[in-house]
Amino acid sequence: MDTKYGETLKVILKCLEDCNTCFDACLKEEDVKMMAECIRLDRECADICTFVAQAITRNSPFAGQILELCAEICDRCAEECAKHDMDHCKRCAESCRKCAEACRQAVA
Repeated sequence: MDTKYGETLKVILKCLEDCNTCFDACLKEEDVKMMAECIRLDRECADICTFVAQAITRNSPFAGQILELCAEICDRCAEECAKHDMDHCKRCAESCRKCAEACRQAVA
């Protein structure tokens, strides 16, 4: 694995964990319908974080493009989670913002 992505990988894995936690918690909210977009973006974000972690660890020639896409999806997930007052959404939004920044710095 290319060590230049070491710290980035930690941030990505934390985002993955926080998105999965938020996804699970949103499914338990009283008004699940209101949380639909948050749930959808949590899923998308967790999936791209998983994919980019795999790309990094196998030294994919496409890691840069995948990191850029990951940053874009993290931004969207952060925007959506920030609309909700629940702690899990606030934590997820913060984690997504950090991940987007880390991904952009990794390809800069």
